[in-house]
Amino acid sequence: MALPTDLSGRELRRVLERIGFVYQRQKGSHMIFRRDDPYARVVIPDHKVLRPGTLRQILNEAGLSVEQLTELR
Repeated sequence: MALPTDLSGRELRRVLERIGFVYQRQKGSHMIFRRDDPYARVVIPDHKVLRPGTLRQILNEAGLSVEQLTELR
């Protein structure tokens, strides 16, 4: 399945909050989220469109596949 090319930082924020991530803080344009079980910490840039490499790295850190992202979106 192809990586979405129109996903914004705020849309990704809503997806991560659905799977248990909690917003901790923001530094500049970067939102920082954390999940306790299993532990994971991700940083999401608050951009209108996330670059494919950035999105892939965030999904990897969050333990999400592209298919799961598409379902949760």
